Amino acid sequence: MARPAWVVPSQQWGEFMKKSIYKKNALDVIRAVIVPILFTAAVMLMIAFGLHQTEQASRAEARRVLEDSIRCAVVVAYAIEGRYPESIQHIEKHYGIHIDWSRFVVHYRIFASNIFPDIAVLELNR
Repeated sequence: MARPAWVVPSQQWGEFMKKSIYKKNALDVIRAVIVPILFTAAVMLMIAFGLHQTEQASRAEARRVLEDSIRCAVVVAYAIEGRYPESIQHIEKHYGIHIDWSRFVVHYRIFASNIFPDIAVLELNR
């Protein structure tokens, strides 16, 4: 009875396994080692980029929240005192606004006691 071509005789089985498993060419090395390393590096870069974007969004949100808080405190001061505060220090002292001066610069310019002041919050570059 004839044996099919794909059947390997038992005495040749050891040689067949050595050739197919232990002998790898350059393309197999690339697939087995370099591709996973490149994939891992790409994932790490995407994570780093995402963290950077999140940090920038957080900084912008902190600046916006501070500016909105100052504006609300100015309106409350006008409602209580009948005039807008003369300085940003007055707002900090009497209306519970905390400004991190190491991170932000606050531009507060008042024109008259009954005209809403010009308020701008800028983040310091580090």
